[in-house]
Amino acid sequence: MTIEQLVSVLNNVEVKGDVNKEIEFITHDSRRVRKNTLFVCICGTRVDGNKFIPQAIEAGACAIMTEKDVEVPADITVIKVPNMREAMELAVPYFYDYPGKKMRMIGVTGTNGKTSSTYMLRDILRKAGYKVGVIGTIKIMIEDEEMPIHNTTPDVIDLQEILDKMYKQNIDYVVMEVSSHALDMNRIAGCEYDTAMFTNLTQDHLDYHKTMENYALAKAKLFDSLSAPNLVKSNKNAVINLDDELGSKTMIEHTKCKLITYGIKNDAVLKAENVEIKASGASFDVKYKDDCVHFDLKVTGMFNVYNILGVIGVALAEKISFDIIKETLEAFEAVAGRFELVRQGQDFSVIVDYAHTPDGLENVLKTAREIAKKRLIVVFGCGGDRDRTKRPIMGRIAAQLADVVIATSDNPRTEDPEFILSEVEAGVLPALHGNFHEKITDRRTAIFRAIELAQKDDIVLIAGKGHENYQILKTGTIHFDDKEVAIEAIRGKING
Repeated sequence: MTIEQLVSVLNNVEVKGDVNKEIEFITHDSRRVRKNTLFVCICGTRVDGNKFIPQAIEAGACAIMTEKDVEVPADITVIKVPNMREAMELAVPYFYDYPGKKMRMIGVTGTNGKTSSTYMLRDILRKAGYKVGVIGTIKIMIEDEEMPIHNTTPDVIDLQEILDKMYKQNIDYVVMEVSSHALDMNRIAGCEYDTAMFTNLTQDHLDYHKTMENYALAKAKLFDSLSAPNLVKSNKNAVINLDDELGSKTMIEHTKCKLITYGIKNDAVLKAENVEIKASGASFDVKYKDDCVHFDLKVTGMFNVYNILGVIGVALAEKISFDIIKETLEAFEAVAGRFELVRQGQDFSVIVDYAHTPDGLENVLKTAREIAKKRLIVVFGCGGDRDRTKRPIMGRIAAQLADVVIATSDNPRTEDPEFILSEVEAGVLPALHGNFHEKITDRRTAIFRAIELAQKDDIVLIAGKGHENYQILKTGTIHFDDKEVAIEAIRGKING
């Protein structure tokens, strides 16, 4: 695409230099620049992309997009825009010819449950014979090819590049976690979703959204998009958790297409009855219109029952048969770091889970409590530079639901870990009622301590990081994997 073609979709743009140059690639990362690249200068909170113009030009950039007046060699074209975010939202999907309008797009939003839901949907759609791509918290998958990811929902440049790659590999369905940040910042510009699923809305990201109402409205933008003007695909569906009082009302108000509600308590279109939660899994009956189908699952916990109901709703909306849905879900095992059992032959249970919100921690602790024969020991922390209000709340929940509470570091980032733990402890101490509590700043030491304390038939729940294999400290990012550390601690205990 020529620069002239690219800028034709922009507003109030100034171009200096040759507009007939061919652009072959767009990036905001100077390390990824190659020949005939348009280098986009993003001014972030910490880094100004304009500082990397010399490196980009040296690597082969033929054009620069910026909000500033910059000095560049005469043979480099400069595209000056008044608002970089708006310019990217318009230009990047256009450059890639809107791949998000050419594949069937399923968006999953909500505070908890997004990752497990997308993985289950991937398995169902593949079982039905479709080629599937997944974009989510853990990684990007194009069928069996895996790529790392840095945000739950990538920015508009990275996302359009990923979608273009998927389209060129003949992907039929893209199943995608859609975060509230991405919706609020419109990172999903140029995408057309076909079915949207809402899991739940509980306290998280209030450092960004400020209020729960703002948080809900950000997520509701996904449902607004299903009835936006100039859509090119048909059969739009919304699948909404009716039992989530906080979020369902807002999502339903913003839905103007076919709606499938799901739930256990309320009179939803898709309903689970006779729910039984066991250590080995969950079982229940699903009622939908004239159908009643029994499910015996390998995953457990009431939160997973809700995730599965939503997934069934999406699959039915996409016209997948109940037979395929049942067969796939009954074979499904836990996603990495999502209520994942760590088995090393020990006589107590160790579970690693990503729960890092008050609701998420409460859900996994309640599930662990339901299946616990003896004590429940929890290791958890709260991230730094994030919503501080949830720290005492999570501390209180841990103290109320566990027998032994070990508070430790999560990703402290630039904050003092001791200060974070003092805020967590403000919730723990009043709620202990004689239960055991320790504060151990070093996460590795905390995990070893929990496993040292564990006796036969106890459950050790290590919460907060799940699949993550790193820890973000003030001094930088280090390798850290809860499951690896737990295995080392268990083996050390067994071998004595």
